Amino acid sequence: MYDLILANFAMHISLDAVETAHVLSQLQHKMVKKNATLLSSGEICKAIYFVNKGCLRIFNIDKEGEEHIISFCPENWWAVDISSFSGQIPAFYTISALEDTEVFYLSYTALEQLYLQVPKFERFFRILTQNGFNLYQRRITSNLSKTAEERYTQFQKQYPKLEQRIAQKHIASYIGITPVFLSIIRKRNS
Repeated sequence: MYDLILANFAMHISLDAVETAHVLSQLQHKMVKKNATLLSSGEICKAIYFVNKGCLRIFNIDKEGEEHIISFCPENWWAVDISSFSGQIPAFYTISALEDTEVFYLSYTALEQLYLQVPKFERFFRILTQNGFNLYQRRITSNLSKTAEERYTQFQKQYPKLEQRIAQKHIASYIGITPVFLSIIRKRNS
């Protein structure tokens, strides 16, 4: 049950048996139904989520009701509105499930305690935050400088096999184009 998240931790830190038992005692588990919301814009993000199975999306809805997906979080990805979580302020983003999804999560309080009790978790989440920041910087540059077709190709590389699992409208939202234009790009590439 914990194999994937323990492997994720092991990418950046080594935990001994006592530390592993402690973190597992702090982890909470939840099944999230397709289309259910874990966090709504305006709420305070009280947890950071690890996707064990399924897929989440992080998005915002603008004044015109247009949805803008900033990230997909399939298996082995973490999901959080980082500003809301770290500052315990209202969230800008919404996090919801694109499929029936199984998550492990740490509450804000549990993670703060974990930093004190197992200090190497500060290193793990620092690296996770740095990697996420790098990802978002590259995404901004891509959105400003690449064509829709190039952004679609980048999506396919970043999220292999996800395209078969999620709706075309969500891919289009992530790329920043209409579903109709995405259909045209797909036809050109087939």
